[in-house]
Amino acid sequence: MKTRSFLFFAAVFLIILVIVCFRINTITSQKITSYPTEINRLSIALGKDWDNTKQHKKDLIPTDQPFEYAVIDNDGNLLIYTEKHISTSVSSATTNYDVIRDIANEDGVVVGKLLVHNDYREQQASRNRRISIICGAVLFAMLAATLGYFLYLKKRIVDPFNKMQHFASEVAAGNLDVPMQMDKNHVFGAFTESFDIMREELKASRLREAEAVKARKELVAQLSHDIKTPVTSIKAMADVMELSAHNDEELNTIRSINAKADQIDSLVSNLFHATLEELEHLEVKPGEVTSKDIEHFITEADYRKKTASFKIEEAVVSADPLRLNQVINNIFSNSYKYADTAMTVSSRIEKSVGNTRFLVIEIGDHGGGVPEAELDTIFGKFKRGSNAGEKDGAGLGLYISRYLMEKMGGEITAANQDGGLLTTLRLPLL
Repeated sequence: MKTRSFLFFAAVFLIILVIVCFRINTITSQKITSYPTEINRLSIALGKDWDNTKQHKKDLIPTDQPFEYAVIDNDGNLLIYTEKHISTSVSSATTNYDVIRDIANEDGVVVGKLLVHNDYREQQASRNRRISIICGAVLFAMLAATLGYFLYLKKRIVDPFNKMQHFASEVAAGNLDVPMQMDKNHVFGAFTESFDIMREELKASRLREAEAVKARKELVAQLSHDIKTPVTSIKAMADVMELSAHNDEELNTIRSINAKADQIDSLVSNLFHATLEELEHLEVKPGEVTSKDIEHFITEADYRKKTASFKIEEAVVSADPLRLNQVINNIFSNSYKYADTAMTVSSRIEKSVGNTRFLVIEIGDHGGGVPEAELDTIFGKFKRGSNAGEKDGAGLGLYISRYLMEKMGGEITAANQDGGLLTTLRLPLL
């Protein structure tokens, strides 16, 4: 809470206290009202008119005097009085501290007593009531001020602190999407913006960290999968060299190369498998890819020269060159591994629903294909055809290929045809 607010409340309380003390002191310092002149005049008038006065017997009469009184004779008999419940005898008047005056007639003889009522008790009771009202009003004002001060503290300190505490709990729990409400009108107002900036920085830092981790995993997954293709080529060349070895030493060397290639392939497969397990998706950046680019990808993927001459229809498609090359390499790698036969490549332009045109590329082999019931299953994660035998593989190549093709707006399918497996790629034309 700000110092000036505290000083303001302190000043208000001090002013109220001074006013109350002054008022109470004024009330208690008031003197009891007395009427000596009026009392003397009344006693003289009663003495002059005593003959008429003594004719009364306990008569209640009106009065124009500023006080109440009673008149008794020398025998103590009540003659007249102006108010009930006032003293009507000398003894009761003495007890109540009333004024007692002798009444003398014109001859100077005392004929009776004038008992003037002393209203000290009524005045005291009135003062007490006023003091009680003032004290009650002060207590009420203090209670109201205390309640107002409490609500002020609650609104300016307690509630903002609870909000900051809740916000800190949310941040600690990892919920960085809900911003903190800005409010500079309370004690912690200067901190709300800083807290929200902290949340945004933590969120940005977490996103950068996630992007960095994802990028590393994508790189490892991509390199792991791409390394398998040259390793397979090394194994194939080692197999050919083993058949043409001239002596045992050369044969052992080639077999050692082949064994090391198998070891590398196994390690890369394990690395790829572990990385892809944690990887949610691979980044795809579609762009322009020409028919010449696709012909180049196919030529590079077919390092065993299993395909005859082919021609890709003139077109420009929407695809990520890196990912499309990865898909084509995977198709040829699978054909080499499971079929190892001559291959065919053909293409055509195809119209689909909504006049969308696609470049269709068909890559086939003659290795017997896969069971009809498994044509779609082989695109699942960690799924392989039942006729794969003991061939090495993780069942991820076609899964990744389908994922990449869908991200590029295309499609990959498989069908049994001409005694082998025909893989079809559909790429949208630009």
